[in-house]
Amino acid sequence: MDTAERVDLVSRYTEEVVTEEELEELLAEESPSAYIGYAPTGEMHIGHFTTIRKLADFIEAGIDVTVLIADLHAHLDSEKSPWDLLDARTEYYQEAIRGMLDAAGADPEAVEFVRGRDFQLSEEYTLDMYRMAAETTVARAQRAGSEVVRESDSPNLGGLIYSLMQSLDVKALDADIAYGGIDQRGIYMLGRELLPDHGGEAPVCLFAPLLSGLSGGKMSASEASSKVNLNDSPDEVTEKINGAYCPQGEVEDNGVLEYMRYLVFPVLDEQGESFVIERPEEYGGNVSFDSYEELEEAFLDGLHPQDLKNAAGEYISDVIDPIRERLDDQPELLEEAYPEKYA
Repeated sequence: MDTAERVDLVSRYTEEVVTEEELEELLAEESPSAYIGYAPTGEMHIGHFTTIRKLADFIEAGIDVTVLIADLHAHLDSEKSPWDLLDARTEYYQEAIRGMLDAAGADPEAVEFVRGRDFQLSEEYTLDMYRMAAETTVARAQRAGSEVVRESDSPNLGGLIYSLMQSLDVKALDADIAYGGIDQRGIYMLGRELLPDHGGEAPVCLFAPLLSGLSGGKMSASEASSKVNLNDSPDEVTEKINGAYCPQGEVEDNGVLEYMRYLVFPVLDEQGESFVIERPEEYGGNVSFDSYEELEEAFLDGLHPQDLKNAAGEYISDVIDPIRERLDDQPELLEEAYPEKYA
């Protein structure tokens, strides 16, 4: 695979690359490294799967991938994860991510998992954090984490430290590429600014789009109907997709189309398969799509939303099926991580 092919593979399905020139230079090298971090707070859902699926592209492009389970971050952000549940949620996140990697066609063993407290309590890391804290204003730290950390009129100190630690994670993990959702942009721009003064290098940053909620607008972790969970049954997936916001001919804020674009079609492409909508002959008969662009064009030209939903629900359920089975085979993971819901 030449450099141009690696760049196309690594940058596809992203919202932004900072910067494209730096990425091209990096991928001209033999074995660059990338990392993504997940704070083990609420249950993982299909929005996480879109970013995890992207790691399959990294691996195929010859990039060394590290997944950080950022347990300390999960507690620092307004105690979204109680201290006594960090171990259980870390274990659940790691197993769920392995399942998503496998479902995306990647080898989970090709990814290195690291836990935050394994290195974030070291003397070197702590001294770097103190130095960075002395140089960063409260306003700058708040602005960097405004799309990630829970905001209030009187923020906790943990939320301010959060952004500094995430910047330092790039250096500690020796990552050439920092990958995350577009909501992470402020934090990684802070890292690009500060790290060169702390013995590190400004990372290339790749940002994934944030999926719209199925009920329209932003996906909400607290609104069950706005997202598909990894352990939703086929019937639950179908019900959520059938009830989703998907107005005729409208693409913006259409969660069903976004699921197709960023999750289903990349998986189908990996498998060499097409997306098929089955319909009775009186309604036009079956129709097949080899790319998301073909599907979107058909939707804009009059493809009925219910026809799209009927097929999308089945395909989405099939994509998460191996992850669902993996979690169902280990019920103790969810019971211990979220005892208030599953125990």
